[in-house]
Amino acid sequence: MPTSSIYITSPEGDTGKSTIALGVLHLLAATVARVGVFRPIVRAGGGDRKRGEAGRSGSPRVDTDRDYIAELLLAHATAGLSYEQCVGVTYQQLHQDTDAALTEIVDRFHVVADQCDAVVIVGSDYNDVAAPAELSVNARIAVNLGAPVVLTVRALGRTPDEVAQVVEICLAELAAQHAHAAAVVANRCDPSHMKAVAAALSGFEPNTYVLPDEPLLVAPTVADLQTAVNGTLLSGDTELMGREAMGVVVAGMTADHVLERLSDGVAVITPGDRSDVVLAVASAHAAEGFPSLSCMILNGGFELHPSIAALVSGLRLRLPIIATTLGTYDTASAVASARGRITAGSQRKIDTALALMERNVDVAELVARLAIPIPTVTTPQMFTYQLLDRARSDRKHIVLPEGDDDRILRSAGRLLQRRVADLTILGDENEIRSRAAELGVDLSVAAVLDPRTSELREKFADQYAELRADKGVTLELAGEVMRDVSYFGTMLVYNGLVDGMVSGAAHTTAHTVRPAFEIIRTAPDVSTVSSVFLMCLPDRVLAYGDCAIVPDPTVEQLADIAISSARTAARFGIEPRVAMLSYSTGDSGAGAGVDKVRAATELVRSRAPELLVEGPIQYDAAVDPSVAATKLRESAVAGRATVLIFPDLNAGNNAYKAVQRSAGAIAIGPVLQGLNKPVNDLSRGALAEDIVNTVAITAIQAQGS
Repeated sequence: MPTSSIYITSPEGDTGKSTIALGVLHLLAATVARVGVFRPIVRAGGGDRKRGEAGRSGSPRVDTDRDYIAELLLAHATAGLSYEQCVGVTYQQLHQDTDAALTEIVDRFHVVADQCDAVVIVGSDYNDVAAPAELSVNARIAVNLGAPVVLTVRALGRTPDEVAQVVEICLAELAAQHAHAAAVVANRCDPSHMKAVAAALSGFEPNTYVLPDEPLLVAPTVADLQTAVNGTLLSGDTELMGREAMGVVVAGMTADHVLERLSDGVAVITPGDRSDVVLAVASAHAAEGFPSLSCMILNGGFELHPSIAALVSGLRLRLPIIATTLGTYDTASAVASARGRITAGSQRKIDTALALMERNVDVAELVARLAIPIPTVTTPQMFTYQLLDRARSDRKHIVLPEGDDDRILRSAGRLLQRRVADLTILGDENEIRSRAAELGVDLSVAAVLDPRTSELREKFADQYAELRADKGVTLELAGEVMRDVSYFGTMLVYNGLVDGMVSGAAHTTAHTVRPAFEIIRTAPDVSTVSSVFLMCLPDRVLAYGDCAIVPDPTVEQLADIAISSARTAARFGIEPRVAMLSYSTGDSGAGAGVDKVRAATELVRSRAPELLVEGPIQYDAAVDPSVAATKLRESAVAGRATVLIFPDLNAGNNAYKAVQRSAGAIAIGPVLQGLNKPVNDLSRGALAEDIVNTVAITAIQAQGS
């Protein structure tokens, strides 16, 4: 079957094509294994050839001034192609010889398409060719690439009738070039006009969608502003340089009037010698109840008065303070002209763009028009997308006890924005919300509880004292224990106030799981709490157990781990075929270790006769069909195992880390299993992506509890 492709283009600039492309790309990456990206036309330097290297497809290209949209999309693509492979020609080449340039584009596209299951093609950016001609050029390219077109138009600043008129003209132009319009997206629409715009577009034949304007997507970061004013960072938290500036206040008035004009995320511009304004703004940012600013820019080349500098330093502000030699007018002009882009590193913008697409465009319906073949493999991107999608389908409430960790706050913002789960975060509410605001994270819909002051603490202490009375826990001791975030969070799960807990980014595994052992305890038909890692290999997902909890399982515990792991695998869409691993296969070996695995295998068969299980079996015989054919030809599991059960923690922990590091697998977990309610542990080195995935897994576990 030929490669599926889709061409996203527009009749003008600033339509937000990258938002549309990112949403389409994400769904494609969750549907097929190899998704590529292609940019037919880029600016000179963003793929222009070196002088004298005018060869055809495959010729080398210069790395300077790379196209930021191509780089953004390549960071989410799954075909493994380089930037140089995924760009076509420059505007200059297009001008010099349009037919030759078109031939080059077609040749280069097919080199990409031959290595992909689907390709997202993003049209030109209206930096060079006059608008009436450029849509025609893009339509002609789309026809030659055999790709249906998604037309994106800008709705901002237009009436609904004007938007419809633009769409009508553009569709006529596409038809004149024999391009097929698969859909129309009116992007950057005033939220109050969305229904009217949708109604105005309802009469067109292609499917039409309307997306609201989102100022965050075009807001510059503090780092962008520093570059724009050629400034120097005097002080502040470098972690906050990526925060978006949502507005500008030029502080030419007295301090009291400046304070009246502050709002969340604004950048304040003031001359460095305006000590009153500097002190007022710095104090406001630090004060409870005042907005959290993005930065302060001191213009004019004036240094702070030593006393003011000492006072500001004493406030220990994390607010970035930037100095520039530009005057007030030039500074304000430079800041006003700074424009933010969705780049590969702007995670907040990426999440915002994806959330906009998920809420306003039926991307699945759009992609269905491409007739994409049913995949026979499951890639890491496909699996993690499915995790988030399943979590969203029946949203659960998860508690995150470590609210003093920036990674948790950033992950919480992503989870809430993508509507993966409802969240409760533990810690000091003022500190958490203040730090989240500094990081540009929206936690407005999250609940924040402080175990030290919560009215629930007394109730939880009573319950804990009763649960642990046989261990000598007094009410006084229980009250102290409930100050601990892990115990308090576990009590929230125990009482059904939340559906699950994710912790461990800043605590040990023992600190996370001990409260669960003591309070939540094991499910009725399970006597062993264990874990699995979901190992995302390039073409499939396997479950490894137990790699984190039980050091040296008995026969009974090993059987428990196998049955629990099979159930966990099934819950996440992995058809369970269980391999009980050992250093020998079938009847070929003997010894205490082999005998334990053999006995555990028989116990699994007797307790769960519906399960496909094989053991003892070596790893290669479990996963490699050619090895299985020589060692266990008649086995329904050998060569096809999806759930790998290791004989002890030493083997399991080393194996998952070896595969993770040597094979480049993504290891999601450990996923705890066997508890009455879901609690999961994070690695202390967890990245935001790990936290997001673990929360999604916990939510899915809660759906089945």
